[in-house]
Amino acid sequence: MKALRILGSEMILGSLVVILSVLTALASYQGSIADSKQNEHEIKAMQQLNDGNAEYLSANQFIVYDFSMYDGWYTTDDEEKAAYYEESYSQELQDSIANNPDDIFGEDYYNAMYTEANAYWEESDANFETAGAWDNRGDGLQLVVLIMALGLAFAAWASLLKEENNMRMVFSILAIIMLVYGLITYLGVPSVA
Repeated sequence: MKALRILGSEMILGSLVVILSVLTALASYQGSIADSKQNEHEIKAMQQLNDGNAEYLSANQFIVYDFSMYDGWYTTDDEEKAAYYEESYSQELQDSIANNPDDIFGEDYYNAMYTEANAYWEESDANFETAGAWDNRGDGLQLVVLIMALGLAFAAWASLLKEENNMRMVFSILAIIMLVYGLITYLGVPSVA
C-alpha cells in the first residue's frame, strides 16, 4: 500500500496536472482545426453543388434549344433556313451527329451536355466526403478532450486532499488511468488524408 502512496505524491500529481493540461489543450486545439476544416469543405461542397445545379439547368436549356433547332431543320423545306438551323446546333449536337447519326440525342449527347454539371457534382461529393472525415476526426478529438479533462479533474481533486487521505491515492490512480486511456484514444483518432 505504501508503494501506491507514491502515486499521490506532490511530484506525481503536479506532473499529471501539467501533462493532462497540455494534452487537453492540444486535443482541443486540434479539434477546433478539424471543425474549421469540416466547415471549409462543407462550404466548398455546397458551392460546387449549387454550381452543378446551375450548370445542369443551363445544359437543359441548351438541350431544349438543340431540339428546337433540330426540329426546325427537320421540318423546313428551305435550304437557307436549314443551313441556319444547322449552324445554330451546339457543338455537342454537331459532334453527336458526326459520331452517331442514327441516335443523335443518345446517351453520348446527354453525357457531353452534362459534363460540367457532373464534374461539379463529383467535386461536391468529394468535398462532402472530406468534410465527413474531418467531422469524424473532430469527434474523436472531443472525446480525447473529455477524457483528459476528467483526468485533470481527478488530479486536481487529489492535489487538494491531504497525503494521508486514501481518496488522494484513488483520485491519483484515476487520473493516471484517464491519462493512459486518453493517450490510447488520441492515437486512435482517425487522420484525414
